[in-house]
Amino acid sequence: MAKKILKSKIDLYIISQVKKKRELEDIQQDDIAIHLNVSPGFISHVESPYQRAKYNTSHLNELAKLFKCSPKDFFPDEPL
Repeated sequence: MAKKILKSKIDLYIISQVKKKRELEDIQQDDIAIHLNVSPGFISHVESPYQRAKYNTSHLNELAKLFKCSPKDFFPDEPL
């Protein structure tokens, strides 16, 4: 039986934008976890489409500070 994706399209888009920025800047999941004061396992679950964990608006605001960008940079220009 195939695993079911547990996140919405918008959640997947936001997570992929954060992951792209993370990889572009060579930042590890553990570094993100420390910055957000969450467990490394949480970041792993966020990046997995098969887990329910996702970033909230406070997380996105803190990530924007880390990446020196706007929180809106994680969102698409048009609705999905």
